[in-house]
Amino acid sequence: MSTIYGDWLKQQRETAGLTQQELADRAFMTRSHIAHIEAGRRVPSKEDARRLDMALGTGNVLSSFLPQGDEVSIADYFEAVLVLEQQAVMIREFGLTYFPGILQTKAYATAVLASAFPPVSEEERDRRVVTRLERAKILEDPVTPVVWALLDETLLRRPVASGEVMAEQLMHVVRLADAGRIRAHVMPFGVGLHPMMQSMLTLMWFEDQPPLAYTEGQRLGKVHDSPSVVRELQSRYDLALSDALPLKESLALLRATAKDYGAHD
Repeated sequence: MSTIYGDWLKQQRETAGLTQQELADRAFMTRSHIAHIEAGRRVPSKEDARRLDMALGTGNVLSSFLPQGDEVSIADYFEAVLVLEQQAVMIREFGLTYFPGILQTKAYATAVLASAFPPVSEEERDRRVVTRLERAKILEDPVTPVVWALLDETLLRRPVASGEVMAEQLMHVVRLADAGRIRAHVMPFGVGLHPMMQSMLTLMWFEDQPPLAYTEGQRLGKVHDSPSVVRELQSRYDLALSDALPLKESLALLRATAKDYGAHD
């Protein structure tokens, strides 16, 4: 998100002689939410922008010039989501084509990023791998964030790298689940069509901010800040999760598939 919007909000707040907390109180928001908007890390919903306009007496300026409405396209940059992942207290992932980024091993991430089109240089690929591995460091905290991963069986069956790499990736997820750090559930082929087949999805909850969602498809990523959109995506996730394999059965399938890759490498 560009900081132009946030900078203008900060300027109007300071002109009005208000602290972030005072503006938050007037707009019925949290101080941290105001701080994130001013820093360019969050986009206010239409309702947030309306309340900010009322609190600052700025007419409908903040409402009229919302970047991309309620949703911000971040196909060319992932910085906003990187920051949000660090702040989240709960993350629920759905992996459709690839394992979610925070669960990827170095070898798996390297293979996935090497397949980028248009091709990127080896140097650029390595930079992206480092960024992806840095994201995974949030799992080093033994408690926060709570992470659930819903994995389409496609991820298990489609080899995006060598058998050794695939087996390592599968067992990495198993070890995280065995340690109690994440919950992993596989959506089996037998379910057929399910509500999550359109794109990958990340749902995030925060201690003092509204929840949001991030979806990603072909060359397009979007942060969804609209409460109604986030609720709909949460409901789709819950519905799909109800059809997934239980934890123990999911881990058994991951182990068996990893063994198959190892045997056929």
